[in-house]
Amino acid sequence: MTEFFKNIPAITYQGPSATSEFAFRHYNPDEVVLGKRMEDHLRFAVAYWHSFAWPGGDPFGGQTLQRPWFGDSMDLARLKADVAFEMFDILGAPFYCFHDADIRPEGATFAESKRNLDEMVDYLGQKQADHKTQLLWGTANMFSNRRWMSGAATNPDPDVYAYAAATVKANMDATMKLGGQNYVLWGGREGYETLLNTDLKAERDHAGRFLQQVVEYKHKIGFKGAILIEPKPQEPSKHQYDYDVATVYGFLKEFGLEKEVQTNIEQGHAILAGHSFEHEIGMAAALGIFGSIDMNRNDYQSGWDTDQFPNNHAEKAVAFYEILRAGGYTTGGTNFDAKIRRQSLDAEDLILAHVGGMDTCARALKCAAAMLESDEMEAHRRDRYARWETPAAQAMLTGGLEAAAARVEAEGLEPEPVSGRQERLENLWNKYI
Repeated sequence: MTEFFKNIPAITYQGPSATSEFAFRHYNPDEVVLGKRMEDHLRFAVAYWHSFAWPGGDPFGGQTLQRPWFGDSMDLARLKADVAFEMFDILGAPFYCFHDADIRPEGATFAESKRNLDEMVDYLGQKQADHKTQLLWGTANMFSNRRWMSGAATNPDPDVYAYAAATVKANMDATMKLGGQNYVLWGGREGYETLLNTDLKAERDHAGRFLQQVVEYKHKIGFKGAILIEPKPQEPSKHQYDYDVATVYGFLKEFGLEKEVQTNIEQGHAILAGHSFEHEIGMAAALGIFGSIDMNRNDYQSGWDTDQFPNNHAEKAVAFYEILRAGGYTTGGTNFDAKIRRQSLDAEDLILAHVGGMDTCARALKCAAAMLESDEMEAHRRDRYARWETPAAQAMLTGGLEAAAARVEAEGLEPEPVSGRQERLENLWNKYI
């Protein structure tokens, strides 16, 4: 045992009237919701990077967090893993997620970095064998180091493309070895700052071929998990090629990957794209590419991705409603891609941030499940589109434009607008919140 989380108890469900801070009020892992345990619905994951690698900086200031495992040695990397699994045990978290740079120190060469990664994968494998928590997904950090300043797969330098390929291959191997259920690609630098020095077609073609190579390698090694792309519109790149779910789907279709790749959707990224979280989830479900989510929130008065823990169950309930409508997760889960504030210095702050986030999501899930089970909202939805089930309406879709136009002339159609009942449905939704 390390000393970092000493005197912090394991978090247990104590109900809404719990008086202790260190208790779940709404998240009861064994509570059955719509025929499934709550833990199996939510599939919570802890983000290794924000919880254990982030030093507390922001765009205007540097490190505020002092952690005993901060440093570049393998001994400190192992200490970080020890602390991480202690926190996973305290929370009872079923999953975690990592970038390669989170779990191993950067080497002077690729070969050294890979040796460090391989050694830490073995160490994490031992941890997973002795603890409940398993790997939800792995990914590669191809945005922090200066080599990635002009992108990875989209870099104008083919040597960087090769380095990216080697990096992803190593991390897919690591993810598979640890039993990860997904592999994520977040293209933080896969975009451009100015068209003055950018060949858009070349960069898109290279990105598409890179993703095809990832999928080909997945099948070659027999990886059974999902390949996920995480959309984001901007920050750090001014124009990113994976702007939102719809853009990603168009990209996948262009390169014949729409049946091979799904999306990992982040709430903060959805907002930066001008959408709501539920819109992006619903869009992904409609297009058949919903995979997983990164759960967080933005400060709506700030212009960047602040990655705060969720604390508004009413807001998250709409997102979980769309997840339940889509049939829930398969290999995906609810990853807390969220960090404590840079003024929150204590070990207790890190634990309680997750406790609050898990409770918020659990409460949201129960609201969403109650609404779905009642069928009230879906009954309104079905009623609104019911006339499309008639033979005349279906014939318009199978026939030509002339057939639809002929109906207007033959039947003297003069459509009468029908209320969308938005306010009534918002009131209905609030009944369940």
